[in-house]
Amino acid sequence: MFSSLSDKLNAALKKFRNKGKLTAADVKEGMREVKLALLEADVNYRVVKDFVAAVTERAVGSEVLESLVPAQQIVKITNEELTAIMGGTVSKLEISSKPPTIVMVCGLQGAGKTTHCAKLAAMYKKQGKRPLLAACDVYRPAAIKQLEVLGEQIGVPVFSLGSDISPVEIAREALLHAKKHGHDMLFLDTAGRLHIDEALMGELREIKAEVDPTEILLVIDSMTGQDAVNVAKSFNDQLDITGVILTKLDGDTRGGAALSVRHITGKPIKFIGTGEKLDMIEPFHPDRMAQRILGMGDVMTLIEKAQEQFDEKQALELERKMREETFTLTDYLAQLAQLKNMGSLESLLGMIPGVNTSALKDAKIDERALAHTEAMILSMTPREREHPEIIGAQRKKRIAAGSGTKVEELNRLLKQFDAMKKMMKQMTGRQAAKFKRRMGKQGKFPFSF
Repeated sequence: MFSSLSDKLNAALKKFRNKGKLTAADVKEGMREVKLALLEADVNYRVVKDFVAAVTERAVGSEVLESLVPAQQIVKITNEELTAIMGGTVSKLEISSKPPTIVMVCGLQGAGKTTHCAKLAAMYKKQGKRPLLAACDVYRPAAIKQLEVLGEQIGVPVFSLGSDISPVEIAREALLHAKKHGHDMLFLDTAGRLHIDEALMGELREIKAEVDPTEILLVIDSMTGQDAVNVAKSFNDQLDITGVILTKLDGDTRGGAALSVRHITGKPIKFIGTGEKLDMIEPFHPDRMAQRILGMGDVMTLIEKAQEQFDEKQALELERKMREETFTLTDYLAQLAQLKNMGSLESLLGMIPGVNTSALKDAKIDERALAHTEAMILSMTPREREHPEIIGAQRKKRIAAGSGTKVEELNRLLKQFDAMKKMMKQMTGRQAAKFKRRMGKQGKFPFSF
């Protein structure tokens, strides 16, 4: 995420680190590099101009020039100004005091409106809501079918009247249906175009007037960079949107949209799409995004992802197994499954402070290694998983053949597991007690493999 912008911005800020003391001239020269890095990332020129001016104004003050470590102060100021440009604080979806909460989702064709309608519905269903999806896109072939398939996958009903009824009437009937059947959230999947036109905007204005949505969310493809800002401005001028969903942030995006949209439209980025799976959507945290861009990681999001997969009982059970040295390959397999549910390894590693994102890009982490490990463990008998020491040459051949892997891979897995158990053994007694206390302080954040 934003690896190109992150690399360029960190290269520009690195020049400050090579100097013991800074002068106003040093700051001016360094800010020129920062300005170029942002422009190359396709950040709107007005945004770049305002950002550089704000950072420079603070950087030439006594806070930096008289500091013993001015480079750290520059990074701190840059982090704070990046956060401010992207909105400063988290902007949550407004929930209507009189159900249902109506969320109208709009945008250009191909931005991901239908998918993100389903993602939002799935997210709020997990939070105890009773969402309803409404198929208001009657123009794109298979749009209604796509929404119905997604709705079935997440267990959320879809309201549809077919493609012969006007979208305004569908929205009106969907609202009546939601009220009648006790749905407290209604997500309207509206039609898009390949470009902004008056017919599209006119139809969206009619839907808005008909159902008076609580939120109007604009879905923007972050890969489009500067064009995303123009799209956001046009939609906002005509619809007065309440927020933005940035999609495809798992691609090699340059970052221009995220840094520009909020500053130009004055409307917050509320959610970001981080992958194709229906659970890959997150609330947008400007401070965390600024930290990612500056290579500081995103520990809070990493912890939240872990806590979604682990509960307190699991953490305590894992701690007990570690203490009593009863951790088995079955437990190891369960840990791998939970790790996979947190997202791709590359995205998780990118949240760890100090990890070089550009190096990760070249590393080409092989996600299939996890699949091979799962296959090998599943090819073992229950007794072999509990007592891997009984796995001899003949058993290894059988397990490798059954999992479609090689004996060498199995040997490597068994060696790694043995090393892990030895490490766990060292954590018993006083060390385990200390580890348990630390887990408690961190909100039962579990140790995972």
